[in-house]
Amino acid sequence: MQKPFVKFSPVLFVAALLCVGSSCSSPPPPSAPLAADDSYWHGDGVPGTPSVRISLSRQRAYFYKDGQLVGESAISSGREGLDTVTGEFHILQKDANHESSLFGDYVDADGVVIQKDVDTSKDPKPAGARYEGAKMPNFMRIVSGTGMHEGYLPGYAASHGCIRMPGPMAAAFFRSVAVGTPVSIEL
Repeated sequence: MQKPFVKFSPVLFVAALLCVGSSCSSPPPPSAPLAADDSYWHGDGVPGTPSVRISLSRQRAYFYKDGQLVGESAISSGREGLDTVTGEFHILQKDANHESSLFGDYVDADGVVIQKDVDTSKDPKPAGARYEGAKMPNFMRIVSGTGMHEGYLPGYAASHGCIRMPGPMAAAFFRSVAVGTPVSIEL
């Protein structure tokens, strides 16, 4: 019988080392496989009050239940000039099929993109075009137009201010937060 493959995670290894000789308990096995970026989730079935901490300098999101880390995700936050806000917030809204009202594309009657990556506050709509908002699956609004959602992660801060996450991690965070869940965003 072949042994199951277990992916090495430096984050879990360091956490295990920190707990040696202390009263830490072993984390439960992940309920989703580790991603290539060392994101992980083992919060399904773990009881407790959820909270989220975002580290902009590390480009990581951490999910806790009653103070116990149960998930970690790579992120892409706001790029220079469109920086992600910092501070203490709460989830204000959840929308599984959210579309941006500010950023997206202008398309023609057939849905063909005429102008890509527009900012409706700056880019005038061409005659005969319609606006199609950028898709933001599993959107969790934190403040004003900023939220966590599924999106492209190039490996650095590149968004318009939102906190992009890999699809499986955005889905895990989305199903585990409620309106009112505390979110801390720090540099």
